Amino acid sequence: MAVYHLSIKTFSRSRGQSATAAIAYRSGEKVVDHRTGEVHDYTRRSGVVLAQLVGVDGVTREDLWNSAEASEGRKNSTVAREFEVALPMELDDKQRAALALDFSREIQQRHGVAVDCCIHSPRRDEGLNFHAHILTSTRRWDGEKFGEKARELDDKKSGEIEFWRARWAALCNEHLQRAGKTARVDHRSYKEQGKYLVPQPKLGVSAAA
Repeated sequence: MAVYHLSIKTFSRSRGQSATAAIAYRSGEKVVDHRTGEVHDYTRRSGVVLAQLVGVDGVTREDLWNSAEASEGRKNSTVAREFEVALPMELDDKQRAALALDFSREIQQRHGVAVDCCIHSPRRDEGLNFHAHILTSTRRWDGEKFGEKARELDDKKSGEIEFWRARWAALCNEHLQRAGKTARVDHRSYKEQGKYLVPQPKLGVSAAA
C-alpha cells in the first residue's frame, strides 16, 4: 500500500548544522567544508541509490554547497532546506528515480533554487521504506552564484508548503497511474477526507540531522 509522507526541514548554523555535512551524508560522498576545514566523509555508507544535481551545470557538488555556505554571513543563518519524501514501494527503482527527479525539477523551476536529489534504499529494519532527501539551497541560483533568498518557502502565509504537500501527492499518483498501479496516496488528513479512523503511529523516514 502506497504511503504518503512529505516533511520539510531547514538546516541552521545555530543548531550546529551545515549544508556540506548534510549533502555528504545524503549523497554518500566526501565533501570538504571550505569555511571550517571539516571533512565530511560518507563514502563507506551504503544505500544511496541515486545522487543527482538538478538545474545545476558545470559545478561540482562540493563547490555548490560550499558556495551556499559562503553566501551566508550570519552565525545563525539557515543554510539549506530539505524536502523528505517516501517513494511508493509499488514502483521499481527506475520509476522511483523518475518520480523524485520530476519533483526536484518542479521545485527548482518554481523557486529558482539549486536542488540535489538523493534516493536511499531501506535499511534492513525499515522494510520497504524507499525515500528521497531533496536538499535545496535557501537562495536562488543563477547558474554562477547565489542571489536573493527564496523567502516564500519561509512564509506560512504564502501557501507554498501546502502547495508542495498537495503537489507531491498528485505527482505520486500520476506516476503510479502511468506504471499501471491502482495504489494512490492522499496528503489530506482523515478528517479532511471524511474518514473517521484513528491515525496509526507515524512511521517516519530515517534521516540524519
